[in-house]
Amino acid sequence: MLRDPRPLIRRNPQMPRLALLRLAAQFGDGMFQAALSGAILFNPERETDPLAIAAGFAVLLLPYSVLGPYAGALLDRWDRRTVLLVASVARALLIAATALGLFARAGETPLLLLALATVGISRFVLAGVSAALPRVLEQRWLVPMNSLLATVASACAGVGAATAVAVIAALGAGDTASAVAVALSGAGSVVGAMLAIGFPARILGPESGSARSESTVHAIATGLRTGARAVWDSAQVTTAMIGIGAHRVVFGMNTLIMVLVLRQPSGDAQMTGGLVGFGVAIGFAAAGMLLAALLAPILIPRLGRPRTVLVGLVAAIAVQLTLVTPIAVAAAGNDHAHRMLLAGAFGLGLAGQTIKLTGDASMQIDIADDRRGQVFALQDTVFNITFVLAIAATALVIPADGRSLAVVLTGAGVYALGIVAVGLNSRRARAAR
Repeated sequence: MLRDPRPLIRRNPQMPRLALLRLAAQFGDGMFQAALSGAILFNPERETDPLAIAAGFAVLLLPYSVLGPYAGALLDRWDRRTVLLVASVARALLIAATALGLFARAGETPLLLLALATVGISRFVLAGVSAALPRVLEQRWLVPMNSLLATVASACAGVGAATAVAVIAALGAGDTASAVAVALSGAGSVVGAMLAIGFPARILGPESGSARSESTVHAIATGLRTGARAVWDSAQVTTAMIGIGAHRVVFGMNTLIMVLVLRQPSGDAQMTGGLVGFGVAIGFAAAGMLLAALLAPILIPRLGRPRTVLVGLVAAIAVQLTLVTPIAVAAAGNDHAHRMLLAGAFGLGLAGQTIKLTGDASMQIDIADDRRGQVFALQDTVFNITFVLAIAATALVIPADGRSLAVVLTGAGVYALGIVAVGLNSRRARAAR
């Protein structure tokens, strides 16, 4: 862990600015996403069923997932400082347009299209920050700094989400309250743009390399293939990507379960549902992510990156079977099962973030600078496509109350398949030596 960050900051004067840019972006992301949930998922003025929820997530995430690896090529060719600045400004403008749409009672289609563009640019900003971090930090600090940043960034996202929930609760559920919360979330983008202006040109990379020898058009057109090849060439990055993909599938299934369960009335006055209850669940997951950020710098050096991914997957299976299963077999309004589900959110946040931090370290250490942006964009694609497909498939079979034992057990099976795939990938790596 970082005992005293002051010498590190003096040696890397651009690192604190990059860290603050990420924190501002995550605060805005947390607030925007919570406000959007209030506008679409828990808004009495806009009733949605499981398939409509799945369609909303698909519109938000899938188009960027398809384009992300190609756009990631730009992170390996254009000045990343310029990319972060332009993306922050564009995101602020899109947030303003989304807020105006809510004020004007616009239909769901234009709102989802605006949200699509906003979320896509947000992921682009975070991929750019991750790709640039090795440019301002020595390799030996990458794992602890990733964990430290993840800890504080998760807290910032949680504070942003809580702020949006508080605004909506104070103004009353509805389009107007959600519009105010969405508008306020633009503050994170404004701060990010101001921070990006302060970076010297090219300080964040990319450095000259093989990617610069190609035309930009060709690099964009081959972005997916290039990123995938870079991942496949590193067995440890492949292992991390398998773990990330397996977790996101189950996380998507469980997210739909949680939304549907929390929309049902609770028998205990102390157990909140709706948007506030969803915010509580997000808080539990964020707390698990905070703990992961503390544990990852301890586990990764001792176990190695592949074994840390396996530990995360095994822990996730245990959580799925012991803490998520009760909600599938309990009657509606069973508050003990509800509490178990919140504990499950904590456990899956812990396991999933451990896998994610291991993947970030692998990509920053094993991937060359002129390919790193494409690999991080590919990781976003794995994040989003697996998440959305899982929600869409689950929406076709899950009942309206969110209780399905088959869905929960399928999630445990996905984690088990991830473990098998990691084992096969390790065997491939040994055979190649």
